Amino acid sequence: MMRRMSQTASWLALALIGTLLLSAGALAQQRRGAWVDEVIMSEEANAATAITRLEVGEIDLYAFAVSDPGLFQQVQANPRLAYSLTYGSFNEMTFNVAGPVFSGSGKLNPFAVARVREAMNWLIDREYIAQEIFGGMGAPRYTVFNTVFPDFARVADVARAIELKYGHDPERAEAVISEEMQELGAVKVNGVWHYNGEPVEIIVLIRVEDERREVGDYLASLLEDLGFVVDRQYKTAGEASAIWISSDPNEGLFHIYTGGWVSTAVDRDLGDNFDFYYNPRGLPYPLWQAYQPTPRFDEISDRLARNDFRSIEERRELIAEALSLSMEDSVRIFYVDRSSFIPRRAELEVTSDLAGGISGTLLWPHTLRFEGRTGGIVNVALPSLLTEPWNPIAGTNWVFDQMPIRGTADSGTIANPYTGLPMPQRIERAEVTVKEGLPVTQNADWVELHFAPEIPVPADAWADWDPVAQRFITVAERFPGGTTALRKSVVYYPEDLYSTVFWHDGSPFSVGDIVMGIILSFDRGKPGSPIFDEVEQPVIEAFLRSFKGVRIVSVDPLVIETYSDTYFLDAELNVSTWFPLYAQGPGAWHNLALGVRAESQEELAFSTAKADQLDVEWMNYVAGPSLGILARHLNEARASNYIPYEPTLGQYVSAEEAQARWSNLAAWYQEKGHFWIGTGPLYLERAYPVEKIVHLKRFERYPDPADKWALFAEPMIAEVDVFGSRRVQLGSPATFEVEVSFAGEPYPDDAIAEVKYLVIDARGEIALTGWAEPLEDGLYRVTLSADDTAKLAVGVNRLEVVTVSTLVSIPTFESFEFVTTR
Repeated sequence: MMRRMSQTASWLALALIGTLLLSAGALAQQRRGAWVDEVIMSEEANAATAITRLEVGEIDLYAFAVSDPGLFQQVQANPRLAYSLTYGSFNEMTFNVAGPVFSGSGKLNPFAVARVREAMNWLIDREYIAQEIFGGMGAPRYTVFNTVFPDFARVADVARAIELKYGHDPERAEAVISEEMQELGAVKVNGVWHYNGEPVEIIVLIRVEDERREVGDYLASLLEDLGFVVDRQYKTAGEASAIWISSDPNEGLFHIYTGGWVSTAVDRDLGDNFDFYYNPRGLPYPLWQAYQPTPRFDEISDRLARNDFRSIEERRELIAEALSLSMEDSVRIFYVDRSSFIPRRAELEVTSDLAGGISGTLLWPHTLRFEGRTGGIVNVALPSLLTEPWNPIAGTNWVFDQMPIRGTADSGTIANPYTGLPMPQRIERAEVTVKEGLPVTQNADWVELHFAPEIPVPADAWADWDPVAQRFITVAERFPGGTTALRKSVVYYPEDLYSTVFWHDGSPFSVGDIVMGIILSFDRGKPGSPIFDEVEQPVIEAFLRSFKGVRIVSVDPLVIETYSDTYFLDAELNVSTWFPLYAQGPGAWHNLALGVRAESQEELAFSTAKADQLDVEWMNYVAGPSLGILARHLNEARASNYIPYEPTLGQYVSAEEAQARWSNLAAWYQEKGHFWIGTGPLYLERAYPVEKIVHLKRFERYPDPADKWALFAEPMIAEVDVFGSRRVQLGSPATFEVEVSFAGEPYPDDAIAEVKYLVIDARGEIALTGWAEPLEDGLYRVTLSADDTAKLAVGVNRLEVVTVSTLVSIPTFESFEFVTTR
């Protein structure tokens, strides 16, 4: 029943369907890198103030997903302003799970108990939050799956069943919480919970920049009604970060944080969300290290993160169980997916990702420009800036900090802003081979997909790392009897890679930058390493359960093979580029080496968790006391012509390259005053942490023409209407027509992946599921047989239709109510 496009690139289809968003003209033949000359970013916490500043021309872009309906109307009514729509922002309530008695304060933490956290799902009214607090610019969300992403559509029936189970039921919530409080030894005195003779106080960290202020107050009032004393602490992003991210949860500095996240790209595989949000493997922060999923939840979470399944059906079963277990665990409660807008001046053009908006896509520095002209200075405001330290390995994860970081970065591939499928950026092409029978599909022509009965892993491929000898362990050593893999990726870089790609300090890109990235994929999680970080150990252990090997087949031109038992449903997502864009930013072997030296000597640490453990500063490459320490290591490295991990990296980095790199970085630091370098279209001129300003400038040696990514027109998000009889007799057949369109025109049938439906009956149960029958472009039919309707109860039923396009990865949901009678 599922139908896909033939091997036609989604991004090419977009180019054929739409018109070019950006017109480059003759100047594009000369201009390389960014269209603009400079980007100055500053902090503006208040969205209303930001829009006023846009109206008067003080700023050009407010790079934040705003959900205020009144402000949206204000922007729509002003011809001097424009906006982009985005669907990837969402909010949740993060619980401190330490306890049940905080070791730091001796006070009770009810949220250490999983049943109390689970009961909070019944306490809050998601419909009220979405409609009243967000003014309708949001959809209720119950699970870790974004309701607007493809995976949610695949398991819509499972998700709907969870929503029915965890619907608003404050009486049930109070009963469960009261039972667990008594089990903890708490008693209610005059309507207030007490523990050891003192009122039980709940500290709620309430973000003040957006609707979360109202949500926090709403939640605090609900808790007060249950008999808790609530300390409402109103915080900005930076103020809250120091508590919920950086502090030891056992100190008891908070109980609940009003969290907000942005999916920076359309995520086509949400299976790893369980590991990220519920498991210590998710993030190297103290709070995450306090998570204790059940053994079964941990096992399924790990398997889904590694795509350890053999069929779509098995994956679906694992996801269904994981969704149920995640609701029981509820270390955080998701409550709304936001429909947001990003306001800007009308004369400013820029590509926006359907999920991550402008700040979340690597395309923003490539497409940002003033209409009809080249150059100029763009002033951008964000709600927070320089919120946490910048370092490529484990620095700031704030989306506001990541926007300028992405401006300085490049990558092997870039996500299509409408489908989430990778597109080749620094790489030229790729080949993917998977084991026969695995459910992998090719979408674009830059990658070749092959199937094989067996994929042997070469004996000389690198399969692990010896942190003491500082050398790779080969497949022959790790797997003496040989081994096979479920997936093989071969990536081909262009022949002119080393002569056209430069780091911002002027150093030519080299294979050493690739090898350094491979080393650091292992080293920090190995107990024998001088930079061992215990929070990385479970991460590397999970990685090694499926990783089989990597091999540099050719240095020049660069060709890399990767072997793994982890695979993805889309061929394009199976390409491993190894380009040195780390978890939190770009990094060259030489500037990262300074951080490695500093952490080895316990002077700084890449992660906040290890910084706390060592009682040193969280490493910052752009400001603060870290700079003096890194500068000293630069002088020492330059004096000794230091090559990190010399037994291995020394085979790929010559003494001449090392000498040139240290000289380049020294000159860069002397001129710019920081150690942040990338290979992207913009470079960091200076960061001003006190003033909260980041200054970026165009990198003139960037190799790509300015109009390379000028191809994205308006995303073709399907519009759906359902028609049919409002009254159906039980035991009689019924048909419903589904119209699918865009901009008033029928949606092409060959661009529709599927139109599926489910029926929720009068008992509140999912009674029927199936697929609609295509009739012609833009028209589908749902047919319920006499046997189908006989299964329904008398009363009001809801037909829900889910339409999935191949041109955009945002599914469209539409519902239709009908009454069944005897």
